[in-house]
Amino acid sequence: MKKKLPKFKNEDDERKFWATADSTEYVDWQSAKRHNLVRLKPSLKTISLRLPVSMIEDLKVLANRRDVPYQSLLKVFLAERLVRERQPRPE
Repeated sequence: MKKKLPKFKNEDDERKFWATADSTEYVDWQSAKRHNLVRLKPSLKTISLRLPVSMIEDLKVLANRRDVPYQSLLKVFLAERLVRERQPRPE
């Protein structure tokens, strides 16, 4: 018989639990079914970032042209750059 999962106060508590727990004691992986979590949203963390005013103004102009909030556009730019930086570089 499998152990019953504890109730977690928050995501951090659950993360700590699974970092040390053996999932086979809680989950019957033989009967588990695969699911696509297409609506799962990533955890977000607020940060403080100091940018030159001119850079923010430029970003707002570009965002306005695309009809998106400037902070959303900044996230898109960062994501694109992260993908590019992860690519292997030719020797």
